[in-house]
Amino acid sequence: MRDFGAGFGYLLQGQKWVGRHGRWFGFGLLPGLVTFVLYVGALIGLFYGADDLTAWATPFADDWGSPWQGVLRGTLTFLVFAMGLFLAVITFTAVTLLIGQPFYESLSEEVDRSQGGDVPESGLPLWKDLWISARDSLRVLLRVALYGVLLFAAGFIPVAGQTVVPAIGFCVSGFFLTEELTAVALQRRGIELKERLGLLRGRRMAVLGFGVPLTLAFLVPFVAVLLMPGAVAGATLMARDLNGETGDGDAEGTDAAVDADGRRPATGAASGA
Repeated sequence: MRDFGAGFGYLLQGQKWVGRHGRWFGFGLLPGLVTFVLYVGALIGLFYGADDLTAWATPFADDWGSPWQGVLRGTLTFLVFAMGLFLAVITFTAVTLLIGQPFYESLSEEVDRSQGGDVPESGLPLWKDLWISARDSLRVLLRVALYGVLLFAAGFIPVAGQTVVPAIGFCVSGFFLTEELTAVALQRRGIELKERLGLLRGRRMAVLGFGVPLTLAFLVPFVAVLLMPGAVAGATLMARDLNGETGDGDAEGTDAAVDADGRRPATGAASGA
């Protein structure tokens, strides 16, 4: 559980960092606010258009009598909106990071700078960075979708489906949310998705300590906007640890990742499930 606490410590450190650097907090809010407005607009449109969509998709029910037509179309309308809401939740971070790539890279670089030592830069043109981010985000979302299908099926298992499966779902979401956030810093270091996943698997408990609480907080959309700058800052601090980097900067609580003997936990890629 010590590593779980270390991961949560990085999340807190990131929020403290942007709290002490107010200009960067405001700077990091902009992409999340843009994404939030776009998603709210899309969901409002879906809410008002879902009835017409289900009516168009079920012409065979035009001659059905009451209440069966209403039951069918009402159920499908609910499912369409619920699916739209689900997609909004699982894609919010990826879209925000894609829209805010230049913003979050600058914020992440400033966190690196505050810790001392070299500040890695990708050296790639912006379009190339955006392409790599979009490609990797799609790969991650496909993995999340696969796990989602498996967990949905497992949800029909009596008792375990209502207790264990949701807990596993939050862990899966937390793991991949952490991957997306640490990618901002690790991509600048030239670390590809496969290697990033290896680094995260090598510190699963720390990753869950960072990602699971953040996933729970991100269930409230506007909270996600407010926490995003600190999440990127904290993920940068975690990325430095995962990559075996040290610094003498101003982040508070850096001892959260140090064990009782004064040593940092081992880093590096490790095989895993």
